[in-house]
Amino acid sequence: MATLFTKIINGEIPCHKIAENEHFFSFLDINPNSEGHTLVIPKKEVDYFYDLPDDTIAGLMAFSKKIARAIDKSLDPIRTGVLIQGLEVPHAHVHLIPLYTPQQPMELSHSITVSDERMKEIAEALKKAIRL
Repeated sequence: MATLFTKIINGEIPCHKIAENEHFFSFLDINPNSEGHTLVIPKKEVDYFYDLPDDTIAGLMAFSKKIARAIDKSLDPIRTGVLIQGLEVPHAHVHLIPLYTPQQPMELSHSITVSDERMKEIAEALKKAIRL
């Protein structure tokens, strides 16, 4: 059975897509830790991050770096943090979380509300800033 993320990749579930290429896909998290919280996933379904082939991990991190640079450029956080937990959805993924204050919690149990209109604005800003 396809994971939630595969359904998003296939367009069966809507998302605020940021970018994709042949192997990877990125979109805004619907339960963000902060404005601009983005998920980056391999298109191939693999549950556990460390079960991914080494070349996929390297490609996923290189793709994530490009998304993080777009976050840094367009949203101006202090930094963009990286979190790999992998418990919520059985499909390996990277969380890119813009950090706006030094005290900002970077844990997935902490989420904020972001309006759909603001999510669209953020997605458009990131798309314009990205260089794939």
